[in-house]
Order: sequence, then structure tokens, then C-alpha cells
Amino acid sequence: MIVETGHFALILAFALALAQAVIPFAGARLGDGALMRVARPTALMQFLLVAFAYGALTYAHVVSDFSLVNVIENSHSSKPLIYKISGVWGNHEGSMLLWVLVLSLCGALIALFSSAMPAKLRADTLSVQGLLGAAFLLFILLTSNPFARVSPAPWQGRDLNPILQDPGLAIHPPLLYLGYVGFSIVFSFAAAALIGGRIDAAWARFARPWTLFAWISLTLGIAMGSYWAYYTLGWGGFWFWDPVENASLMPWIAGTALLHSAAVMEKREALKVWTIFLSILAFSLSLLGTFLVRSGVLTSVHAFASDPERGVFILAILVFFIGGALALFALRAGALPVGGLFAPISREGALVLNNLLLTTCCATVVIGTLYPLALEAITGEKISVGAPFFNTVLIPIALPLALLMPIGQMLAWKRGDLSAALARLRVAFVIGVAALAAFGALQGAPYLSVAAAAVAVYLVVGSLSDLALRANARAAGPRAALARLLGLPLSVFGTAFAHAGMGLTLLGLAATGWGVENITTMRVGDYADVGPYKIVLEEMAARPGPNYSESYAVMAVRSNGQTVARIEPAKRFYPARKTARTEAGIVTLGLGQVYAALGEGHDDGSIDARIYYKPLVTLIWIGALVMALGGAFSLADRRLRIGVARRAAAPALPQAAE
Repeated sequence: MIVETGHFALILAFALALAQAVIPFAGARLGDGALMRVARPTALMQFLLVAFAYGALTYAHVVSDFSLVNVIENSHSSKPLIYKISGVWGNHEGSMLLWVLVLSLCGALIALFSSAMPAKLRADTLSVQGLLGAAFLLFILLTSNPFARVSPAPWQGRDLNPILQDPGLAIHPPLLYLGYVGFSIVFSFAAAALIGGRIDAAWARFARPWTLFAWISLTLGIAMGSYWAYYTLGWGGFWFWDPVENASLMPWIAGTALLHSAAVMEKREALKVWTIFLSILAFSLSLLGTFLVRSGVLTSVHAFASDPERGVFILAILVFFIGGALALFALRAGALPVGGLFAPISREGALVLNNLLLTTCCATVVIGTLYPLALEAITGEKISVGAPFFNTVLIPIALPLALLMPIGQMLAWKRGDLSAALARLRVAFVIGVAALAAFGALQGAPYLSVAAAAVAVYLVVGSLSDLALRANARAAGPRAALARLLGLPLSVFGTAFAHAGMGLTLLGLAATGWGVENITTMRVGDYADVGPYKIVLEEMAARPGPNYSESYAVMAVRSNGQTVARIEPAKRFYPARKTARTEAGIVTLGLGQVYAALGEGHDDGSIDARIYYKPLVTLIWIGALVMALGGAFSLADRRLRIGVARRAAAPALPQAAE
């Protein structure tokens, strides 16, 4: 009964989404406050109904209700509880329901935290959000019903794809969807502003916190996804330039550019046209990723569906929303005022240059991702665009961008002094040059990796130099400097940490250039050298799992004759799916990792093994966490909070003379 109720809740949510799209929009055009106020309760109720439907599907997975097609194809009674829960979104139908759940949550958040917004802007924003919800709910109801029944029900399910049976799946997709779908809020804000004709600094102040929220979520989602691929797929890499991986990177780059552009608009009321365009672009690229994953145009470990009919439906949604938004933008953009003026050498000028480089990177990823698909569709010719293309094109753009980031931090608004900014970064330049010499002395280090690592060190030091200079520790003394540092706005910490986090990630990426790989065949008692460590195969054995059987190896990691760690790489076999999965053995030593993955076994008792030493590799994900922390600092800044700003204390009245 709960399953049918969940299905009915989706139908009611669709009806409410239509009401949310039409009634407040009409109220805004008629100036009817009562009609505009309909947006808030409908958005909240739509979220509650979708949440109930999602809870009903989760319940069916947890209790192994094999009368549902979705549960049969993606669950098993012996599967651990965490994978029964995460398996809800480990398939096309369930993941689309999660998508709509996050979309309705975004609408509910706007309804709850929009009291300071003008009524017309709030009504139009929630109307666009309701129209998005209606489109995707209709897609689910017509093409991707997660509550489809089968009779008679089988005794057992087919289990979830073994690759998806990992704790990373419990974290990666929800975070990714909060980022993907979170940009729908900014899209709705942009569309509402274009419809209402009001685009000013106040609009940027309302939109920027939501942009930060989506950007933080997407940053963490991409980082978790790359780490999941790193330790689950067993090939030792964290990024393959897969089209679906690129589909998550494209809105992240556009969102990063949007954050910087919105900062200029909020501070100087400049770049209005550009900010609105980026607001549309970020969510449009999120929709493009949805189309790539679910249309059947590509085959990938990330792809959920291969039904062309579903792809056509999603394509229609893309054309309607992206085409409609761009058409509205084309009609309104010419009427937007230019806004505040600024000198080329200024904080605004640096942010404009930052935007140009970021959008160039984004365009490169878009072209490299879509060109092979378009070529195959037109001519039937299949080509592969991978790491060589992206590295060749993106690195010459990314390294200058990293060099310019600390300089932009040091420039003043409206008109800056470039020589003074460079003088403030002299310590960072010196440390960067020293890092260049130190990394260059490493044997076998590629020149490009050495250069990227030196730039990364400069970026970290330069980003944090801004905090040190603001604290003015040398002139004020330690206590006064600490008090001054703690009194800085949180957004200053946010900028410094986000840029420093990018530097840490860049350093981790650069260090992959001097990693060590050893592909070998080993028997018990054999050893293999990898970097500064010796790996000894101590034992090979088998053990059962809850819904799989596992063959594993125990390897000792030795340094200077001492065992510093043990790792257990394994191969798992899932009988329900009749498929195997590699489970890498990983140990973190300092900031580097030793990584081992098992290959095929042989009749003589030996086994193939792929062993890596990856220096500084953990900085890739530590940097992402620091970037997200920087975004959280900026989001927590009182000046960016959603609502009415804190009232300043009244000045003391002068005492009357006696």
C-alpha cells in the first residue's frame, strides 16, 4: 500500500508543481499579492510529497519488496543495509527521483529563506522552479516510473551493480545532485530577474549564497566521485576525462566563474549581463550532463540508462529551458545598464580576466566532450578525445590562472596598484622559486610537473599571504595581530582558503608526474620495489562476504627493513550478478599512498599485481576539502546571509552640558 501511496504522491506533486508555475506568475503580472503568496505553501507541499514518495521507494528497497521492478533489478535480500539504501539512487529511476527530490528541496529552501526578497522576484523565482519541477516529474511519471509492479513477484532480486556497492555511492551522488540541481536556484533567479526587468546589486546579494551552496556541494561531489573511482575501479587513476566526468566538471567551472562575477556585481553593480549569462550557463551544463547520462548517446560506468525515448524527452526539456532562457536573455540583455566602471588594473579587472580564463577552460571541456559524439552522429566515425588533448589545451590556461589568483587578491577595488600587489607577494615568489629548484632536483620528475608544483606552492603561500598582511603581525605584535585576524570578515578567509585549496589540489595533481608504477607477477614470499618502499606478498586466502565471495592478498609495506603498514587488495565475485570487482589495497603514508590492485591468478599459485607509489596524492582531495571550507566561510559571512542584514547599533547621544 505504501508503494501505491508513494506513486500517488508523485502525481499530486506534479499537480502542485503546475500550480506553483502558473498561479504566482499570474499574480506577479496582475500585481495580486494573494496569488503571489500561493508560491510558498505549494513549494513546501511539493517537497513534502516528493520526500514521501522517495521514502516509500527507500522502504521498498530496505524490506526487499520484490514486487517492484526497481527493487528486483537493483537489490538483493542479502545485500548490506547501507547498499539497500544507496541502491535507491544507483539506477536511472531512483536517481531521477533523487534529482526531483533535490529540485523540490531547492524550491522549499527558497520559500523558507526569501522573506527579504521583493514579492514579485520571489513569486517569479518560485514559478520558474515549479516549472522545472513539473517537467521532471512528468518525465518520471511517463517514462521512468520507479513504482512499476510485476506479478508474480520473484523470490530474489538481481542485486546492485557490484561497482556501485561501495560507501562512496552513499556520498557521491547526493552531493553531486545538490550541486547540479542547486544551480537551478540561480537559474530561476536569473530567469525571474529577466522576466521582471530588475537586475541590481541586491539581486546579486540574494543569488550569491545559493551559488556558493551549489558550488560547495558540487566541489565535494566531484572530489568524492574521483576518490571513489580511484579506489573502486582498481586502475589507479582518479580522473579519466570520461564524458560523464566532464559533465560534472563543466558546471563546476561555470559556477566558479559565476561566483567571481557575482562578487563584482554585488560590489560594483558591474558585469550584470555576464553574471546573468553565467547563471543560465551553469544550470544548462547541469542539464546537459543529465542528458549525456540518460540518453544512451554514450556507454560509461557512470551512465544510468540507454533508452533513446528517454533521451528525446530530456532533450525536449533541455531545448525548452535552455532555449527559452537564452531567448529571454537575448531580448533583455541589451536593455541592461552597464553599471559601475573600474580601471583595468583593479580587483574587478582581475576577476574579469579570471572569468575569461575559466570560461575558456569550460569551452575547451565542452568541445572535447561533445565533438566526438557529434562526429559519430553525423559521419559514423568514432574518435577518442582523452587526457592528451585536455592536458595540452588546459594546462597552458590553468597555470597562468593560478599565477594570477594571488595577485587579484592583493589588488584594490575600482583602481589598484600592480607594483604594490607584486611587492606584497615577494615572499610567495621566493618560496615558489625555491620549490621550483627543489622539485627540479628530483630524479625523473617531468618538467611540466615541476613547473605546476612550483606554481601550486606559490599559489598556496600567496593566498594565505593576504591573511598575514591583513593581520599585520610584524607591526602590531602577536596578540594584536591575532585579534585583528579573528576580526576579519569570514569572506576574506573564504577567498584565501578556496584559493589555497586549489593550490593544494594542483600540487597533488603535479606530483602524479613523479609517481612510480610496478606491474609484476608475485608468489607468497616475493617482493616488489615501488618508490621508497618494498612490498612483500605475505599471504593469499579467501573469505565470504554478505553477498559476495572474496580472494584477497596480505601485503606488507616495508621501509628500511621495517614493516610500516599492511594492505589487503582483493577481488570480489558477486554470484547474483555473476560479475567480479577489484578492491584496491591502499595505505596513506604521510601525504602519499601505496596502492595495490590484484589481476589474474595463475595455476602455479602466482598472481598478477599492479602496485603504485603516489607521492602527495592525498593533496588532491585535501585541497578539495579546503576549497569547500573556503566556500563555507564565505557562505557563513553575515553580509551574505539570506535575510535582513543585522541592524547597526544606535550611536550614543551626547550628554547635555551642565
